[in-house]
Amino acid sequence: MPQIIKLMKSTFYKEFETKQKLANFITRSDILSMNSECKRFEDSFAKEQKRKYAVFVNSGSSANLIILQALLNLGDLKKGDRVGFSALTWATNVMPILQLGLVPVPIDCSIETLNTSPAILNGKVNNLKAFFITNVLGFSDDIKKIVKICKDNNVILLEDNCESLGSEVSGVKLGNFGIASTFSFFVGHHLSTIEGGMVCTNDKSLADMLIMTRAHGWDRNVDIKKQIELRKTNKVDDFYAKYTFYDLAYGVRPTEISGFIGNIQLKFLPVIIKKRQDNFNKFHKAILNNKDFIPLNLGHMNIVSNFSMPVICRTKEICEKYKNKFARIAEIRPIIAGDITKQPFYKKYQIDSNDLPCPNASFVHENGFYFPNNPELTKEDVDSLCKLLS
Repeated sequence: MPQIIKLMKSTFYKEFETKQKLANFITRSDILSMNSECKRFEDSFAKEQKRKYAVFVNSGSSANLIILQALLNLGDLKKGDRVGFSALTWATNVMPILQLGLVPVPIDCSIETLNTSPAILNGKVNNLKAFFITNVLGFSDDIKKIVKICKDNNVILLEDNCESLGSEVSGVKLGNFGIASTFSFFVGHHLSTIEGGMVCTNDKSLADMLIMTRAHGWDRNVDIKKQIELRKTNKVDDFYAKYTFYDLAYGVRPTEISGFIGNIQLKFLPVIIKKRQDNFNKFHKAILNNKDFIPLNLGHMNIVSNFSMPVICRTKEICEKYKNKFARIAEIRPIIAGDITKQPFYKKYQIDSNDLPCPNASFVHENGFYFPNNPELTKEDVDSLCKLLS
């Protein structure tokens, strides 16, 4: 029986080399809690992403949590505000909206891009205070128009870019269209630190609040100027400042182990992105030649750094046929969490009973699946997967 093609083949890209360096680092390091390796990774990632600030945390889910908490702390959001989110998404994009007393508003996707489109958002933008868009599987819709819609309606745009590191529209990296964006470095994502996440922004006030929200609400990780300002405003001397907490926060710091791995893996990122893009182009071409599938329309994107490859079938019966074919040689999964409004947690804690249905997200969930696209796929793997699409 042939070996199953895995969604992820290794913990890291260049795994043996990375593990050797990691073992040496651990044995010679005195400090393994958040320190200089984490800061170096933040600075390097911000430069790679072309953002001013990057705040490293222990997971992409924590990144989603602290970005909303930071906006609440700053007063840009308030309890009870309506926050839109992509209906086709991961659970922990939505859970913080519920957990923090905000009102979630699902926004459907376009079947042709798997992402929210300007036309769909236009119909639901009224009364939104923020929109937390998910850039699904390395794709986007016309995000430049979405930015304009949000700006015209005074809606804060945030990007969950956990699945789209390296993708670009008109030469601009996804994750650079909203005021801030989140990334995941969990095993199997574009860049792995085993566990880890990042928030990127160009806003200094938000970056400072994210740093404090990451670690207890204290000031010890912000710059000296910000420390002096906080202590003066709150009449705190240097002794009590060690255990003074200025706002609501969490303990979601990363470790030096994750930071060290990130610094190694970041060097491989251009190769990882290129391999994912090349694989995607071959898969996409095969899908275009099969009328059983609904093709994606991504001509507006100049780089597609694909996370995993989706297959959208025209009927549920066709989908079952291809799932059975694929399952013999490759790992397959539902397309993220499908229509998130049908998930048990959402039904349990749903606040707004006037949620409109999301038929496209539901269609994708019932008629689609995704299969592996990782940078370690061999030519034989790619050829086998393309053959299944024929």
